[in-house]
Amino acid sequence: MDKIAQALSEVGPRLKRLRTQRDITLAALSEATGISKSTLSRLESGQRKPSLELLFPIAQAHQVPLDELVGTPEVGDPRIRLTPRSAHGRIVVPLTRQPGGIAAWKILVPADQTEPDLRVHDGYEWIYVLSGRLRLVLADHDLVLAAGQVAEFDTRLPHWFGSAGTGAVEILSLFGPQGERMHVRAQPRAKS
Repeated sequence: MDKIAQALSEVGPRLKRLRTQRDITLAALSEATGISKSTLSRLESGQRKPSLELLFPIAQAHQVPLDELVGTPEVGDPRIRLTPRSAHGRIVVPLTRQPGGIAAWKILVPADQTEPDLRVHDGYEWIYVLSGRLRLVLADHDLVLAAGQVAEFDTRLPHWFGSAGTGAVEILSLFGPQGERMHVRAQPRAKS
């Protein structure tokens, strides 16, 4: 028996079980739904195939979701379980999993990371501050970014980021190891 036929064969017994558990007679359900007692009886015994026209008023009368009458299988847990790790005293959560290309990270920088240690490497980085105040040292620039602010830079420039000294900082980081830029700026259309 295929899955659809199996699911349909289980609807009738499920309807009868629900009705009897609630101590409702066929006559009372018929009155509440406008479906004849004989149709309801045949539906519960499996002699009549369930249809939306029949199931919808029954679901309304019992005040249950239609899925409960049909026995729709549960959908798997949609949550993605991210595994945080520690790197250079920071909590780092990878948001992408594919090797190469642009990588996304959520990073929590503790309040005590305030001393710059400039580094240089190939790539291009885009940083968005989610909360706190981020200190970004980029070549000769010493900047403080607040929540909602963004910075992007070529990582071949000497750079470092940490706390501005007022608490922990939470950021999103997009990093392209081959120097890919994070966005493309649209060019104005040529007039015809």
